[in-house]
Amino acid sequence: MLEIKAIGIGGIGCALLPFLCRFLQYANEPARLTLIDGDRFERSNAARQAFSRLGNKAEVKALELAQEFEALAFRSAPEYVTEDNAARLILPGDLVFLMVDNHASRGLVSRHAANLADLTLISGGNDYEDGNVQIYVRKQGQDLTPALTRYHPEIAAPQDQNPATMSCEELMAAGAPQLLFTNLMVASLMLNAFYALRQGQMNYSEVYLDILQNVSRAVARPV
Repeated sequence: MLEIKAIGIGGIGCALLPFLCRFLQYANEPARLTLIDGDRFERSNAARQAFSRLGNKAEVKALELAQEFEALAFRSAPEYVTEDNAARLILPGDLVFLMVDNHASRGLVSRHAANLADLTLISGGNDYEDGNVQIYVRKQGQDLTPALTRYHPEIAAPQDQNPATMSCEELMAAGAPQLLFTNLMVASLMLNAFYALRQGQMNYSEVYLDILQNVSRAVARPV
């Protein structure tokens, strides 16, 4: 069974998960999806996040998806990924969709992934009108593509904080404006990467996107 961990159930997560689940269900792909997020849905985010009710994002979205996609298994982990719980939440052989909005969490997950023998990590993020997707693949203890930190010093030495260490007031102040259309494009490119990996035709490690220019550019970098 394919073990999928979806970390960060915000604008990108809400855009990506229903289509990922539809593909898996109708491709008859047995899969268990664990949704991970310590945040709660607030009405102020309704312009780009879709939830049927208020509450923890991972718990609410897992229940919604389970009702629609009965052939798949769902679990929720209503917590942020931290140094203390990463080994419990992210296991060897997992396929991880990382959809967080801070470099501290990206760096943490990338470092943990580098200690596992096998893992596939697809990370997506964006500013208001541009963004990027990174693909990190390890097989039998070897990096097949660069770690998230390899070419991104802002991830290797982040200036922001892991949300688990921040107060509600700090989280609200740290939140940058986001655009639904950019979230949608990031989610689509992450799903494209997932499909390319399944087809054994992954020949890039990062994609840059700009919705104003309506472009995406794939880049292959040495490990």
